[in-house]
Amino acid sequence: MSLILISDIHLQPGRPDLSAGLSRFLDNLDRDCQQLYLLGDLFEYWIGDDAPLPGAEQLAEQLHGLSDRGIQLFFQAGNRDFLVGQQWLKQAGTQLLPEAFKLRFPDGVMTLLMHGDQLCTDDTAYQAFRQQVRDPDWQQAFLHKSVDERIAIAEQLRTESKKQGAAKTDAIMDVSPATVQQVMEKAAVSRLIHGHTHRPAVHQLELTSGMAERMVLGDWGKKGWYIKADTTGTRLLSFAI
Repeated sequence: MSLILISDIHLQPGRPDLSAGLSRFLDNLDRDCQQLYLLGDLFEYWIGDDAPLPGAEQLAEQLHGLSDRGIQLFFQAGNRDFLVGQQWLKQAGTQLLPEAFKLRFPDGVMTLLMHGDQLCTDDTAYQAFRQQVRDPDWQQAFLHKSVDERIAIAEQLRTESKKQGAAKTDAIMDVSPATVQQVMEKAAVSRLIHGHTHRPAVHQLELTSGMAERMVLGDWGKKGWYIKADTTGTRLLSFAI
């Protein structure tokens, strides 16, 4: 039995390489894979299940094929695709996870899964924005707008995000070590896996309960990143797209 975890593919129009790379990756999943976790930002943006991105329906069909094969599929919302809803998830045969999800990995380690944006608490401007757009009332108001209006708002938000990102320091845009420690100790885990920061690495850290690790998935570009977990261990891996 193995688990596969991916995040930050950022599927979008104009990047057929990402769609093709993900399709090949899914076609070639290890036969012993029993669970696949999509930890957010699968899509560059998502304005509602009634207006899926080009290729999203084909991806849903491919994912549902994996589900039909007996692989359990799980989706955790990212900062780009938090509006993915039950309609698309049902088409994809995929279950929605909460923002933080704890489970015991095949190697016996209690592990916490997150997208990771909620760990970047030093970026107070982003956290205020996150609180706004995750509010159910804001989401309902947004989803009741026309598709054209939603596209315009999404493009505006993406442009503003890029401008703000260019003006922020790397430290502010990374996770807060204090928040990581607090979250892990509250969840009583010795491993945290997340994406979002686009800084793939495995970090060792010390908690009050002992040594722990933080595994960071990378964003897909020239390389694809994934984590494979089985009884022999949990590894961060990459491949050429």
